[in-house]
Amino acid sequence: MLMLVGVLKKVIATRYVLPLREGGSLPGLVEADDLGTYVVKFIGAGQGRKTLVAEVVTGELGRALGLPVPELAQVEFDAVIARSEPDQEVQELLKGSGGLNLGMDFLPGALAFDPLCFGVEPDLAGRILWFDALVGNVDRSWRNPNMLVWHGDPYLIDHGATLIFHHSWANADRFITRPYDAGDHVLIEASPDLEAADAALAPLVTEELLRDVVGLVPEEWLVEEPGFDSAGQVREAYVRHLLERVSDRRWLPEVAQ
Repeated sequence: MLMLVGVLKKVIATRYVLPLREGGSLPGLVEADDLGTYVVKFIGAGQGRKTLVAEVVTGELGRALGLPVPELAQVEFDAVIARSEPDQEVQELLKGSGGLNLGMDFLPGALAFDPLCFGVEPDLAGRILWFDALVGNVDRSWRNPNMLVWHGDPYLIDHGATLIFHHSWANADRFITRPYDAGDHVLIEASPDLEAADAALAPLVTEELLRDVVGLVPEEWLVEEPGFDSAGQVREAYVRHLLERVSDRRWLPEVAQ
């Protein structure tokens, strides 16, 4: 079922709690003025703003398609908070991340997904695999599932390694038909029903939906993109690429039924 695309709420960071060193970009646990706690990816990390763009576009597209993605938020961060951080590496990251960053709702007590301990039904497994194939997610393997289990339900996290075509817009068209390699996907052994997922989800990925989702990306993360005259042109490029990809289907992986 298609979910309505809302707005990406904006909160103000009030306290930096601790770094989460499991992630390569050194995300951190942050408390905000809405009394919520967020896992924040910082604009000053080595991967830069395109990681945050991928998180928003992929995460919100997944949520619109009914997949379990924790709520995302824009997190306004004052670099002065870094003064109390004793770790030099973290302090430098925070100093370079003043302004708008991306937060994911913190799921307290969530466990890392283990396919040997937690089963996923073929229908949901197929939808997750289909979705990962559409956005080219290279980071949902059995080595690094990027899934959590919270209150008995799976949640999809960490989508910064999707939409890799936007790292080279000049060559982006090559990725429209590129097949997705599902060999290492964490759910490949869950008998994913990819055919049913394609029938259910592909018709939902419309131009209107993609415009709504891409429209959630903050303007400042899209400006001054080489090869484009405006943030609006960049948004159009994302919409066109994903619309052409979902229309093609040569990217669908082969999965034994």
